[in-house]
Amino acid sequence: MADDTATETPATDDMADWGEALAEQAAAPEPVAQQAAQPRVQAAPFAELHADQTAAAGSNQLDLVMDIPVTLSVELGRTKIQIRELLQLAQGSVVDLDRLAGEPMDVLVNGFLIARGEVVLVNDKFGIRLTDIVSPTERAKRLG
Repeated sequence: MADDTATETPATDDMADWGEALAEQAAAPEPVAQQAAQPRVQAAPFAELHADQTAAAGSNQLDLVMDIPVTLSVELGRTKIQIRELLQLAQGSVVDLDRLAGEPMDVLVNGFLIARGEVVLVNDKFGIRLTDIVSPTERAKRLG
């Protein structure tokens, strides 16, 4: 279900985040194109990494994206109407959608379909029970 309780950060926090990002960029190594122009020095062989070190590195990379907010929305259906019809809508008006009653609803993250589900009512609040998760290969096809 859509989360409308997200808090907005003040503009000063955004500026601090941008400042940190610019500082990281300045400290980053040279781009590959510039490195290619410099003579290459043969590096000594790297020490073998243990499996636990490799897993920890992958976990750290995943931790970088865990706090990024995304917009999750549930779509009941769609329709196209003319502005004339839109302006005539009033309380009690019925809008026909492109879905049939009982069809699963689409769960979208940032506008991309990730799952389908059915509406549930829990403690007087609406929710969605996921019934079908879109496979990563199917998601990649939809992006292309």
